Amino acid sequence: MAERVVVFGGGSTGEAFCAALRRLDEEVQITLVERGLVGGECTYYACMPSKTLLRSPELVAAAKIAPGARLGPLDVAAVFEWRDKVVDGWNDAGQEQWLAERRIELVRGEARVAAPGRLEVGGDELLFDKLAVATGSSPAIPPIPGLTEVEYWTTQDATSAHAVPESLIVLGGGAAGCELAQLYARLGARVTIVQSGDRLLSRVDPEAGDLLAQAFREEGIEVELGPHVERVEPGIRASLTGGKTLEAETLLVATGRRPNAEGLGLEQLGVSIGRSGIEVDEHLQAADGVWAIGDVTGVALFTHVGKYQARVAAQNVAGGRAVADYRAIPAAVFTDPQIATVGQTSGDGLVSGSRRIDRTSRTSTFERPKRPGFVKLVADPERRVLVGGGAVGPESGEWLQQITLAIRAEVPVDVLRDTIQPYPTFSEALYFAARDLPM
Repeated sequence: MAERVVVFGGGSTGEAFCAALRRLDEEVQITLVERGLVGGECTYYACMPSKTLLRSPELVAAAKIAPGARLGPLDVAAVFEWRDKVVDGWNDAGQEQWLAERRIELVRGEARVAAPGRLEVGGDELLFDKLAVATGSSPAIPPIPGLTEVEYWTTQDATSAHAVPESLIVLGGGAAGCELAQLYARLGARVTIVQSGDRLLSRVDPEAGDLLAQAFREEGIEVELGPHVERVEPGIRASLTGGKTLEAETLLVATGRRPNAEGLGLEQLGVSIGRSGIEVDEHLQAADGVWAIGDVTGVALFTHVGKYQARVAAQNVAGGRAVADYRAIPAAVFTDPQIATVGQTSGDGLVSGSRRIDRTSRTSTFERPKRPGFVKLVADPERRVLVGGGAVGPESGEWLQQITLAIRAEVPVDVLRDTIQPYPTFSEALYFAARDLPM
């Protein structure tokens, strides 16, 4: 009898694993276990709905600085309707069909490891020879006094809403908080974003966070940098350190996520769970016969990283020895301006070169007045290759990705300097940034 592989978690990572394993092995028995919607957070409450919601407001905003263009007023109901279609009305019947076409069994329900080789799902037992854990992550809610006594939004509520609050406090200045703050401001809400650090997007280049804060303020978004929220009271009233009090109709808590690794019985399989999630080796193996993939590993909580890990793990479950390589992890924040990063952007001995994109010819043809933006490349001067990069500008998440390939393939900087970039495009700035690397 063919081996039976059980996939614990049916989000985008779990589905990607199923697809990859089925391509590698036509005979293996695959069972996917999911307690909610197949397709998970990314499909129904994160990546897909949020980027859909952001698109129309971005087009209307762009038309205001593209001479001769006229769009608007924004049809808010139509924006929500488009989102509803993209998420199929939060119905995963299409995902069920997709699994069936690939001969993948679907079992629904809350699951927990009962013993080695046995998963308990809603009182029934499911046997497995190999287990892939793809249980994802959940919102991390800070222990703010009074927070549990008020109704608040998580990012899931914000991306599934059908009405715009008159006013909104966004707690958290990371990617999700920034995207949703700008979205609801453009939909008509009066928005304040509160970030306890000294800048928005604390994990990216400081200049990028500063540019975004400037753009937010120009759009009328109030940006509070530095203070912590000391207490929340019904109303909504948020008291900040320093004495300031904010009031709004709705509070959105967007303070990050935590891996869903605890309370699943995985310790019975020899799995180690650390502060960041399930500990895995370079092959994504967590224990004998157990692999972990996606957010639950805590490596990088991005859908594209989860899908990459799914492909690596599937090769290993099928008998290979694939190794995960995280040297060039790209990320995009879909604010306006868009912010993209990849790889290592700081470190001893590294050098950098940058170029303002508002100095490229493409900016002159794209909008008026020109908005500031930049591309920065980071290189290892000894090996003469790139190790990282970042950009702020229109669709930077698209055109920066040639740097992802350059990092992964270790393309020499001299080759990048000799590469023909199309004119006029924003990617032309990459040539100038590579040219100006001090090496």
